[in-house]
Amino acid sequence: MVQWEITEEKVDYETALAKMDNHVEKMIQGEAGEKIWLLEHPPLYTAGTSADRQDLVEPNRFPVFETKRGGQYTYHGPGQRVVYVMLDLNKRGKDIKKFVKNLEAWITLTLSEFNIIGHSRDGRVGIWVERPDKPLNNNGAIEEEKIAAIGVRLRKWITLHGISINLDPDLSHFQGIVPCGIKEHGVTSLVDLGLPVSMHDLDNALEKSFSKVF
Repeated sequence: MVQWEITEEKVDYETALAKMDNHVEKMIQGEAGEKIWLLEHPPLYTAGTSADRQDLVEPNRFPVFETKRGGQYTYHGPGQRVVYVMLDLNKRGKDIKKFVKNLEAWITLTLSEFNIIGHSRDGRVGIWVERPDKPLNNNGAIEEEKIAAIGVRLRKWITLHGISINLDPDLSHFQGIVPCGIKEHGVTSLVDLGLPVSMHDLDNALEKSFSKVF
């Protein structure tokens, strides 16, 4: 049985990491079960293990945290649902690629609850939506914007970190970084797409979709 926890108040990054690390350590020791933790952070940037310093455009805009998750620079802040995923792949199959694909499927199913079609793209981590309402990109193709990010880490086949979905964050805050190292595509959110979704609605969709994938 996976435990779900929702924290209403903003959680600073170091506090969240300490809590997640502590829970995962208890899981490794057999003292705790799997857990999904939903929260929001105050505005901040995180640097994954593949982060390129040049992608930190405004280093003094918000606090920057080095993290051991995979990926590059990511923004977290109010209006964005962060989901820390602590699952035991010892019991679910020791396949990190499958786990990431499952995270993508989970996000895509969640978005489909709001009639949004999410796409995963080779060479671009995260979930993307097409924007036919915007001008074509430089290649003459339909513009795509990122709506969800994925960054994970494993410790003895227990997963850490997870996903984030943009509900209604201040999209200008993403301008301080090159999100995930991708310059040619923008960022969007559920509200930016014209959907007045609440965080409660999004949480319900996440929980409903989880059991269909994991």
